[in-house]
Amino acid sequence: MSPTRKTEIKRMMRRQPRSKTTLRFLLQDVEDPVNVGAAFRIADACKVESMLLTGISAQPPHKLIGKVGRGKDKRVAWRYEEDTVAAIRRTKAAGFRVYAVEITDDAVPYCDVAFAEKACLVVGHEDHGVTKKALAEVDEKIFIPMYGKGASLNVHVALAVIAFGALHHDRGSDRSDATPGD
Repeated sequence: MSPTRKTEIKRMMRRQPRSKTTLRFLLQDVEDPVNVGAAFRIADACKVESMLLTGISAQPPHKLIGKVGRGKDKRVAWRYEEDTVAAIRRTKAAGFRVYAVEITDDAVPYCDVAFAEKACLVVGHEDHGVTKKALAEVDEKIFIPMYGKGASLNVHVALAVIAFGALHHDRGSDRSDATPGD
């Protein structure tokens, strides 16, 4: 069997049911431009409504963001806001339910979450995670269950896992109203 050509891939993807979930990403203090570039690529793949970069997060234009993100920083709507708490409050005021991807005492596994139709995923600094001030503002804290010896995944990998989980959380329920190509 030969690899699928680009045109065939595009047709196949158009036939997939579309999620009802609208996603927004908020990156708090994500310093590594590789992680930010990967987040842009994930955002494009998930058709993210917009991405917010806050605090000390790396920002375009940046050579590594463009390279790793394959130019998706030019396709995905994004903006920078210095204050993460203010950005979370504005996101909630826009009707989004805000989920922090962080291991806390009250966090729940992402696979047990019934994501809202408008969901914002917050990821934090590569070493320190989401700050306590930001955690105090979010609606829910979620985590990825780990089965090996490591306690967590790289920030952009965790973002991808949960973003696709949020987009597909309702796939097992009623798919009768899904129209291919919507």
